Amino acid sequence: MLHFRPAIFILFLSTLLLASCTGYQKLLKSGDVTKKYEAAVQYYEKGDFFKAGTLLEDLVPLLKGRPEAEKAQFYFANTNYKQRNYVLSAYYFKAFSETYPNSVYTEESAFLYAKSLFRDSPEFELDQTNTYTAIEAIQEFLNRFPESKFRPEAESMSLELQKKLESKAYESARLYYQIRYYQSAVTAFTSFQQQFPASPYNEQAAFLKLSAQYSLAKESVPEKQLERYREVIPFYQYLLDTYPQSKNLKAAENMYVSAQEEIAKLKTPGTAAN
Repeated sequence: MLHFRPAIFILFLSTLLLASCTGYQKLLKSGDVTKKYEAAVQYYEKGDFFKAGTLLEDLVPLLKGRPEAEKAQFYFANTNYKQRNYVLSAYYFKAFSETYPNSVYTEESAFLYAKSLFRDSPEFELDQTNTYTAIEAIQEFLNRFPESKFRPEAESMSLELQKKLESKAYESARLYYQIRYYQSAVTAFTSFQQQFPASPYNEQAAFLKLSAQYSLAKESVPEKQLERYREVIPFYQYLLDTYPQSKNLKAAENMYVSAQEEIAKLKTPGTAAN
């Protein structure tokens, strides 16, 4: 008779599960707002954010004006965050902060709004509009709650997003170089150096900027070559002064010497550029 016990146990668990599901389905259809709210809070505190969120979605508009409305709205926003619905959680956390600016949950809500945007930020290869929005939200949070316990995490998120923008800017400039849009590459690398002066990519950016300018001069019409070769000189000097141990110095020096030779030729009347 002992071999029947596992079957009995499974049957018992199935009965409990069915009863639980049946109870939840009844709650969904129930018109008892108080009972529904209490159940939603219980589900939330147990970590069942799907059931809690489903109940709270119905309850939030029904609880307006009641003491429970504040917690319900915050919990509902957080159920979306916990389920990785970051676009929705950002929307609801922002709405909560605007509706309850002095709530005990306001600080955490503002932080989770920023964190939702952080989580929704795409890989650096994609459009970074959401990343800029996330950085702004994080900075607003830090300005509003300078002593917040969430400050270290917020600063870490901001730094990670800045690195993403840094990678995006560098790779965009490098792409211009790779597809031989040399003038655009020079402009993009110059902008990169100004925006990210401490970037680990700056040594390579300085070399590629020099190479792009040299290639631009070389492929230009004769009327523009002299001016463009002259611009190679300060780019080389910057690389030499700033990165004297650069692995690219030999290649850079070759471009510098060649540019000097072309400048000498172009300055000589009647001498055509190669």
